Amino acid sequence: MANKKALGRGLSALIPDVPKAQDDQAQAIQFLNVAQIAPNPFQPREKFNPESLAELRQSIAEKGLVQPVTVRRHGAGYQLVAGERRLRAVRDLGVEQIPAYILDVETDEEMLELAIIENIHREDLNPIDIANGYKRLIDECRLTQEDVAVKVGKDRSTVTNFLRLLKLPRRIQESVQSGEISFGHARALVALANSEEQLAVWKKIVSGNLSVRKTEELAREPERENSSGKQSQNTPQNYYIQDLENRLRLRLATKVGIKSRHKGGAIEIEYYSSDELERIVALILGD
Repeated sequence: MANKKALGRGLSALIPDVPKAQDDQAQAIQFLNVAQIAPNPFQPREKFNPESLAELRQSIAEKGLVQPVTVRRHGAGYQLVAGERRLRAVRDLGVEQIPAYILDVETDEEMLELAIIENIHREDLNPIDIANGYKRLIDECRLTQEDVAVKVGKDRSTVTNFLRLLKLPRRIQESVQSGEISFGHARALVALANSEEQLAVWKKIVSGNLSVRKTEELAREPERENSSGKQSQNTPQNYYIQDLENRLRLRLATKVGIKSRHKGGAIEIEYYSSDELERIVALILGD
């Protein structure tokens, strides 16, 4: 096991935005029995990469565990706050004790918030898991999108863009989770009018190994089959209107419809929450 001196990092290095008082309380590292630590029931990560876990196990076997896990007291033992991969790797190796920071976390709501924020800051977390983490902070911790943005150190527009990925069909979300398509691809798909169009373009991305730029071009393409399989009327006026709709969808990251009348018309912009309305207005006004 690694020397204790190599493990003396503050909790803020593991979990961002933890109050200074809590950081001080967790400076002392203790070696706990692995069998006493229960998994984190609020773990936001849905999948763990087997190859990454294997590499971590090998590293721990050769050099010991450099970064402690973080736990809270729970019943007669402990409950994991952060460090699921490290705990799994140590268990797989049959190691009996693990270095840990013990954090004073009293409520499940605090536990959930810390677990999600810690995971969101992990570089290997995929965009869908990040989006689900943001959603859980909003739904279960009763935070606004602005609150979430402050806690994770991101712009509110960034948080909104991730949340919109959860409106994509489940098959596309799974494609993002597996790394088959990127966040850039998924963001372009969000701008399409419905799930049928999203799935149609997604299939082209996968089969043709399309770039994000090419995907964005497809998302702007006005000549698209409608749900009945018929081509849209390819008149210059329709082409122009559909092109404007697609450009606005990409710019505002929401569904936009332009309704033409004999003289003039109307632009319909959809939003799904008060936070999203503020985001769209800010984009339009340039705030």
